Amino acid sequence: MILLIGFAFFAGLITILSPCILPILPIILSSTIGGKSTGKSRPIGVVIGFILSFTFFTLFLSTIVKVSGISSDILRTISVFVIAGMGISLLIPRFQLVIEGLFSKLSRLLPRGSAKPGFGPGLLIGLSLGLLWTPCVGPILASVISLAISGTVTLDAFIITLAYSLGTAIPMFLIILGGQTLLQKVPWLLANTSNIQKAFGFVMIITAIGIHFNIDRSFQTYIITTFPQYGIGLTKYEDNKIVQTELKKITQTKNIDINNFGKPLQQKGPLAPEIIPGGEWLNSKPLTLSELKGKVVLVDFWTYTCINCQRTFPYLKEWWKKYQDQGLVIIGVHSPEFEFEKNKNNLSQAINDFGLTYPIVQDNNFSTWRAYDNHYWPAKYLIDKDGFVRYSHFGEGKYEETEQKIQELLKETGREIDSLIKEEELDTQFFRRTPETYLGSNRTERRINYIDNIPLDNYYLNGKWNITEEYASSSKNSSLILNFSGKEVNLVMSPSEKISKVKIYLNGKLVDKNSTGRDVVDGMVILDAERLYNLILLPAPTNSATLKIEYLNEGIKSYAFTF
Repeated sequence: MILLIGFAFFAGLITILSPCILPILPIILSSTIGGKSTGKSRPIGVVIGFILSFTFFTLFLSTIVKVSGISSDILRTISVFVIAGMGISLLIPRFQLVIEGLFSKLSRLLPRGSAKPGFGPGLLIGLSLGLLWTPCVGPILASVISLAISGTVTLDAFIITLAYSLGTAIPMFLIILGGQTLLQKVPWLLANTSNIQKAFGFVMIITAIGIHFNIDRSFQTYIITTFPQYGIGLTKYEDNKIVQTELKKITQTKNIDINNFGKPLQQKGPLAPEIIPGGEWLNSKPLTLSELKGKVVLVDFWTYTCINCQRTFPYLKEWWKKYQDQGLVIIGVHSPEFEFEKNKNNLSQAINDFGLTYPIVQDNNFSTWRAYDNHYWPAKYLIDKDGFVRYSHFGEGKYEETEQKIQELLKETGREIDSLIKEEELDTQFFRRTPETYLGSNRTERRINYIDNIPLDNYYLNGKWNITEEYASSSKNSSLILNFSGKEVNLVMSPSEKISKVKIYLNGKLVDKNSTGRDVVDGMVILDAERLYNLILLPAPTNSATLKIEYLNEGIKSYAFTF
């Protein structure tokens, strides 16, 4: 437990380096100034307010909403108005006098000397920040949030959250205090305090408006997309066996048994972990399992370049169409395998291309993935009306069985289900095919350094290549040669320019109409986006064939083959 407290405190300290801090950074900086109310007590007020608010609302917001019926959006809006009001007080001197007069009257109710000038406004800003801020969640905080959303708050969870809040507050305090010192020590800044105050007031108002319309989240997504390495690795130190063992003690959740699928429906499985907030939602407003009690929920972990995931889409769409009015909710949790899959625009385009209309949430930090202790794409968890996991399945197949379980759970809610179960179509599961093959250095295997007599399932890179952790980047006219088995070949690729091209050969000849993939036209693939491309589609499986890809552009990124 002491170890988790230490890790949580350190996680809070380094949060200042993450992109998640950027949306509230203008408010923190604006707290360095405040006219007559400014004093060393103001930073103290901000951090105390933040610690109290973030700790309290992280642990009890879901319970407050459930008990009172007050929407969390209303509390968020109140906080936005507080921030905007403080901004107006900096911009308009008369309004500032009103605010100061109000806090002066309130301070008279407290013991003499207990409330110094600047503490009250700072406290109010801090309380608002604690409610508005969404941190970059690592495994430790994700576990605590999962407990809080499900209404299970323990002393351990409180101490860990408090440690995280304290860690975050320290750099926040130093920034405000440092800003104040700078304003007082630099003559030019001191002479222009009035103008700087108004500028900060304007910044606070703009920031409040941006938060109200969720522009802060879009901005954060833009920063992550534009600078993909920004903040990478800040939570990786939490991914170790010691931390995971300690987390299981405080969450007291049972791991989902991967052997459950194919067996009779469990009478009562483990309580389903919550969907961890913070990710962007598509096709729906943000959802929680607690608000879906009484319904049957299918949680589907997927990533859009995964061919195995794509093969499940017809069944998911069919179930959504048949059972959404009967009480079924499907939540697609998109946990990206590659960096470019974190891009919201790329995901939105993929959702549109695949015709997915059920709720989908981005899980870019793998927070929900970790909460479920998941290890697979695709993975399905079927949750009953009381919030317990009753069935799980990993990978493709078992569609008839899964639909039967959906019907059984819907009947437990009192629904009369008479829909026929769709028969499972036989697919390519029953013949040999080359295993998934990664080209990046992190997971590369079966790459050889000679071109003659390439063994089955191995590949050769001809020409100059730039090999990174995730992908292999081509030079112009370089090529890749692969000896594969199976019925189709798919490759995740990313264009180097607006239009990049590759040529596809099979057994030494340009592919013809009997072997050409869905993305191939006249032997050529035009790369238009970062996605999975179908290169070969044979009428029948082959035990061995040679694929050659000729890269006509420099800098085309190739990530992974699936078959």
